[in-house]
Amino acid sequence: MKNTIGRKNEIASILEIYNNQKPAFLAVYGRRRIGKTFLIREVFNNDFYFHVTGLAKTTAENQLYNFNKTLSKYYTAYKKNNFATNWFDAFDELNNYLQSKKTKRKIIFIDELPWFDIAKSDFLSAFEHFWNHWASARKDTMLVVCGSSASWIINKLINSKGGLHNRVTHKIKMEPFTLAETAQFLESKKIKWNQYQIAEAYMAFGGVPFYLDAVRKGLSVTQCIEELFFRDNGLLRNEFDNLYKSLFKHPENYMAVVHALSKKTKGLTREEIIKLAKLPNGGGISKVLIELEQCDFIRKYNLVQDKKKDALYQLTDFYTLFYYNFIEKLNTVNNNYWITQLNSTVHRAWRGYAFEQLCMLHTSQIKHALGIAAIHTQVSSWRSRVQKNNAQIDLVIDRKDNCINLCEMKFAEKEYTIDKKYAANIQNKIAAFKEETNTKKAVFFTMVTTYGISNNNYYQQWISNSITLDKLFLM
Repeated sequence: MKNTIGRKNEIASILEIYNNQKPAFLAVYGRRRIGKTFLIREVFNNDFYFHVTGLAKTTAENQLYNFNKTLSKYYTAYKKNNFATNWFDAFDELNNYLQSKKTKRKIIFIDELPWFDIAKSDFLSAFEHFWNHWASARKDTMLVVCGSSASWIINKLINSKGGLHNRVTHKIKMEPFTLAETAQFLESKKIKWNQYQIAEAYMAFGGVPFYLDAVRKGLSVTQCIEELFFRDNGLLRNEFDNLYKSLFKHPENYMAVVHALSKKTKGLTREEIIKLAKLPNGGGISKVLIELEQCDFIRKYNLVQDKKKDALYQLTDFYTLFYYNFIEKLNTVNNNYWITQLNSTVHRAWRGYAFEQLCMLHTSQIKHALGIAAIHTQVSSWRSRVQKNNAQIDLVIDRKDNCINLCEMKFAEKEYTIDKKYAANIQNKIAAFKEETNTKKAVFFTMVTTYGISNNNYYQQWISNSITLDKLFLM
């Protein structure tokens, strides 16, 4: 597994499951391009007793033939003229093959499992029967499944209310790389970027291995973004539709939600999303929000003063955010388009928000930099109820040691300078927060910036803690 960057916890979990010598049903899920299949193949060195991959956008007959044909390559006694004509018989043949092998541990890997589940094909019923009535009783069997459709894995397996209810023994959610893992990945590709440039790339791609793997050695971040997003054959130019269609069965509602959230970066309530996205107010919207959150496209959070009221939702997927800011309305290919956008109003607004989300994703690193990693904390956001204050804090760290950090994030190309106007803004935020929350705790105004803050009188008066970008690269 020397080629595997990061994923230490996931690898350790998979190996522990394997070594337990108990019947195991592992579901690995996560967004498209996150590296699910790669990880499983690397951990087991492609050494499976049976490995089959579902076919995209085909018929039930083709799926069954693909399964039979693959099984016949492992099971020489399984002849083409005797191929199963239904899924129950196909899984019976898989049983026969597995029982014919006398080994300590058998790894069965079914990749793109959701693609097999075509309406009226009885695949899921046969799959349930295979696990419930045979594989689940065998200590030598480890079943591993994954697929691009995270919503299918979550609803049909992990949260199943049918025959697979509580049958998944283990689950692993594959999440994007952190900044530290991204740096390691790029270093393995001999990409010579500094931390500022890596952060720039992260704000466009996110920590998605497949996207990062497309970065070419010798190019700047600006050149890579131009090449991948804005060239006619750019890898990520048409990724948006493929991304949501692969993950969700009815992607229109999911896309409507993220589109609405892209217009209101400070967050929306469920009711506000329904109104702005023009969706019906029913149970379906709750399912959409839950699945988007589970796939790391949005985050759900409560305001400090509204813990019992409606939560807010915020768009957090970096690729989706970039798409809506720069690609959605771009109809023609325009060479050097990205260079023309640098330092534009749209670019500055996007960069500021994307950096906020990058910091939110690395809250544990911020806590470590503050020296409070071992202190119990509650993380939330806050915004003033008094309209004239117009104050908001995106990251509030409420600490068990009777202190609160109000964190503000600023992405800058050099040391950030606090001027008289911004100092007044800080003063207003602190005063409004103390008054409206009625807190008795010590309040520390904390700034997270790329290169630190100029040491002037305003800095000395208002800033309790200054955290620089390099601290977010801690493991």
